[in-house]
Amino acid sequence: MRRAPRSPPRQRPQLTGGLAVCAGSCGPGNTHLLQGVMDAHRSGAPVLALASHITSTQIGTSFFQETKPEVLFAQASHYCELVSQPAQLARTARAAIQNAVGKGGAAVLVLPGDVPGRRLRGSPPASALVASRPKPVPDEAAVAELAERINAAGRVTIFGGIGCAESRQEVLQLAAWLEAPVGHTLRGKDVLQYDNPYDVGMTGLLGYGACYKALHEADLVLLLGTDFPYNDFLPTRNNVQVDIDPARLGRRAPISQGIAADVGHTIRALLPLLREKKDRSFLDEMLREHEHAISTGLEAYTHDVDHLVPIHPEYVAALVDELADDDAIFTADTGMCCTWAARYLTPNGRRRLLGSFVHGSMANALPMAVGAQIAQPGRQVVSLSGDGGPGDADGRAADREDPQAAGQGRRLQQLQPRHGAAGDDGGGRSALRDRP
Repeated sequence: MRRAPRSPPRQRPQLTGGLAVCAGSCGPGNTHLLQGVMDAHRSGAPVLALASHITSTQIGTSFFQETKPEVLFAQASHYCELVSQPAQLARTARAAIQNAVGKGGAAVLVLPGDVPGRRLRGSPPASALVASRPKPVPDEAAVAELAERINAAGRVTIFGGIGCAESRQEVLQLAAWLEAPVGHTLRGKDVLQYDNPYDVGMTGLLGYGACYKALHEADLVLLLGTDFPYNDFLPTRNNVQVDIDPARLGRRAPISQGIAADVGHTIRALLPLLREKKDRSFLDEMLREHEHAISTGLEAYTHDVDHLVPIHPEYVAALVDELADDDAIFTADTGMCCTWAARYLTPNGRRRLLGSFVHGSMANALPMAVGAQIAQPGRQVVSLSGDGGPGDADGRAADREDPQAAGQGRRLQQLQPRHGAAGDDGGGRSALRDRP
């Protein structure tokens, strides 16, 4: 298990929603595998990792390449168990898969080198596999309480995250009924920004537009499917949070009410209890603020700057957005590449933006792009890599070429700001390179 391919396994579940399986050799293979498994786990991507261990008779003797995989992967998984006998494998594999898919995250099976080669007596009994995530329905009393809060509030703002991925239409229907501005997190950008007449952008370190103001000037804020971590940018009063995971409720900002339920189920139960709001003044004010912030802020870096040396990376990002396919997959390195992606890439319901947005892995974009290309060989993949990122994995990308992808004629494209001011190569250029 070399260092470079540590990231690809988590791209398949993020793109398809299905389970991905990866494996690593013992010792250093475990420690290299750990980074990608941790990233997948924190992102909620269902991954089954098979972590090799030394021969079982040598465990505990400080043998060559010995680690304690159960300890290493404990924080990076919902389920991590050592398989010491072949008879365990059927049940532990089933438990691992159901934990990964059912809870959203990683599960790890630790396999000593001698166990897979042992003979199993008989066959394990057949058993159904439950492989879908539950979607809890909200309590009726909690929905009624939330309806009272919304009906009593004059100005309502919605702030949504990746937890709205399967509830986009419900969120927009709620916004229309309440004349409410809608802000979103970076992970919610793909879901909520496009074709949204209520969009007011993002808050936080990568933020733009009127989202921050809309959140802080509202009488009530609905935090839907988001675990946005930067509490300094969130209001500290009159927040209501809806999330499928009760552990997330109230851990970022104080809340007046928390509902542990699926966002879509909650909105569908809520809408019949709400009075339609007719006053658009708050929404229109926030939309004007948003348009002003975009035109005087973000666009200042992309208009009439093509002659400047060094080139503005914002301008490069805007050009990539213009030239990329309508169903392109973008990956972004942690750091300033995330900022440019957040502000200048335009989602449309078919494009996808992937990154290490929860764990913050370094030099992640190129390995993630390789994984995305393998998972979706017919689509254009563009990697927005920092100048240090490709050095970690660049020479190995060709080793990961997928024959099916090559046969369909797609090419992984890598946007790499090379060394120099403003992310250029010293001559005012930024490289957009084709990789077979």
